[in-house]
Amino acid sequence: MPLARSLSVSSLTGLEDWGDGFDQEDAVLFEVAWEVANKVGGIYTVIQTKAKLTADEWGENYFLIGPYVESSVRTQVELSEPSNPAVRRVLESMNSKGCKVYFGRWLIEGGPCVILIDVGATAWSLDRWKAELWESCSIGVPWFDREGSDAVLFGFLTAWFLGEFIAQCDEKPHIVAHFHEWLAGVGLILCRIRKLPIATIFTTHATLLGRYLCAGSVDFYNNLQTFNVDKEAGDRQIYHRYCMERAAVTCSHVFTTVSQITAIEAEHLLKRKPDIVTPNGLNVKKFSAMHEFQNLHAQSKARIQEFIRGHFYGHLDFNLDKCIFLFIAGRYEFSNKGADIFLEALARLNYLLRVNQSDVTVIAFFIMPARTNNFNVETLKGQAVRKQLWDTAHTVKEKFGKKLYESLLVGQLPDLNKMMDQEDFTMMKRAIFGTQRQCLPPICTHNMLDDATDPILNSIRKMGLFNKSTDRVKVIFHPEFLSSTSPLLPMDYEEFVRGCHLGVFPSYYEPWGYTPAECTVMGIPSISTNLSGFGCFMEEHIADPSAYGIYILDRRFRGVDGSCNQLASFLLSFCQQNRRQRIIQRNRTERLSDLLDWKHLGKYYMSARHMALSKAYPEYYSYEPQETTASPGFRFPRPASVPPSPSLSRHSSPRHSDAEEEEETEERYDEEEEAEKDRLNIKPVSLLGAVGEWKGHGGGSTSNTSATSSSPPSELSSPSNSERN
Repeated sequence: MPLARSLSVSSLTGLEDWGDGFDQEDAVLFEVAWEVANKVGGIYTVIQTKAKLTADEWGENYFLIGPYVESSVRTQVELSEPSNPAVRRVLESMNSKGCKVYFGRWLIEGGPCVILIDVGATAWSLDRWKAELWESCSIGVPWFDREGSDAVLFGFLTAWFLGEFIAQCDEKPHIVAHFHEWLAGVGLILCRIRKLPIATIFTTHATLLGRYLCAGSVDFYNNLQTFNVDKEAGDRQIYHRYCMERAAVTCSHVFTTVSQITAIEAEHLLKRKPDIVTPNGLNVKKFSAMHEFQNLHAQSKARIQEFIRGHFYGHLDFNLDKCIFLFIAGRYEFSNKGADIFLEALARLNYLLRVNQSDVTVIAFFIMPARTNNFNVETLKGQAVRKQLWDTAHTVKEKFGKKLYESLLVGQLPDLNKMMDQEDFTMMKRAIFGTQRQCLPPICTHNMLDDATDPILNSIRKMGLFNKSTDRVKVIFHPEFLSSTSPLLPMDYEEFVRGCHLGVFPSYYEPWGYTPAECTVMGIPSISTNLSGFGCFMEEHIADPSAYGIYILDRRFRGVDGSCNQLASFLLSFCQQNRRQRIIQRNRTERLSDLLDWKHLGKYYMSARHMALSKAYPEYYSYEPQETTASPGFRFPRPASVPPSPSLSRHSSPRHSDAEEEEETEERYDEEEEAEKDRLNIKPVSLLGAVGEWKGHGGGSTSNTSATSSSPPSELSSPSNSERN
């Protein structure tokens, strides 16, 4: 049965902004998540980047609730006394009863207020609260599940805080509490059980069971309708977590997910259709001139090249100016993140480049944190050798320059035979001897604790990608998050991404996909899939995604082998682009960033809050859905200028003259002219779907009308030949 979407990403027509008829003076928003000022995964990015928009909307009536983590608080939060008298009284009351609750400002853009709860300080209440959860909800949490116990403590303390806040307010406000993921779900459940007058929203960024099922190489999307969810959760020993998540979904006034594909998944696994799809956005910082982000790319690429010079010392038999840098990054989920088919596609690309005698060298980075004990000695030695060579060259250059300067001062041309003495030649020879290497450049930059069982390393051994001189594809596995303080590759993740040419994210399970979104706003082309929220979003709203540097890999209707072939084809096509074509494509990719800006996508969250208020406080707010009107929806047109890829610019006849080839190479391209065309075609991104009339405290109302897709999305299905290994 297809998912009906009253508010979804179905069109990008220009809908005017929300008016001022909605009165928020008597409304307070609490956003609850385990990743408030506590970086664990992608939810941290969602909350951090969205905070400024929400703070601008709600002002001092916006509070974030999260766990108190000492290491994070030291660097991210400025603790202070709350200015809100009710919040101050709540903190005093809870702290006097043995809790440890802190207030401060999160040191991010927007500076939102944060309330941080130390769950460990109330661990003495864990057994009592587990018993209460069992008696009220029949959810039992086993003693060995540390994360589940933290969820119980965090949930009870959050509900305690919200209940105390209501009691301490002189005039009862209208409260909206937005809970993210199952770790915060217990608080929502308790709010509803205790009948607190709170409008609740629950957002799932990825279903628990879906992530576990996909990690187990299950044919997930073909069997969504047939899974026995209770049995599957029990078999994986996550039944209690699944119950927390499903109870929170059921109890919430408004249930949201981050993409249409996750909405369909949630409908089958959590047994409720999401009310609104809330796509994830980013804070997009536009550059005043088009060439600025291109300059940043060149600067960052130069730093990556320096690392490559050290890593491949003694085997630097390829031209760095003809190197293509690819990367995959994220949580180390070998199959879910698509590292398996990326490696297979790299092996096929290596064969194709060698057969075609290409002079292009591809260097693929795997940035996935794994268990390590230290840096690889050979890798560190490479950077030391590179630095020694640089110091030697600099010393010789200074001596040469001094002699040249003195010769010119006396009005004589220098005698080149006397410019360098025997000591200089000896120094250079010793430096050259130091670059000799008997072994191949290392694959992994660290010493792995589970080297023999690591799936990436085992796949590399199976495929024979050992960084040999005959290989046109080289692989570097960096099993640690990037940091500017690293002695090996001293770059932040953002700087590293800017220096690469292409991000590759062939995920099988990716509810949204922040990594390709971050590539897009930085003007870096990327490969995503039609099983990721980001890929579906872009595929729906761009007439020709690949022309804008967004390659959509088909993992829904193709088998594994077919997907590998398609990915290898994408990579080969990208490698065949010349420098000019890559620059044009990066310009186009960067212009898509408006699609992902929170100032537009944040309106989905506004709509969810309005809907929740109308359900919790129907006497003050009303939500009257309007009849949806058919509309084709807006899609980015294909650019009319220079083709971005050789595969799209081939002549219809097999042979053409040199004059034709020269004419094609010199085809006129005006970046500013094309950008102006896109600005005329690209309409403002705004709230999508049918929106009803909102009525607030003072009787004021704001009426908004929009267009939705002419037909609902079809049920997610795929032919039987798309089974996974």
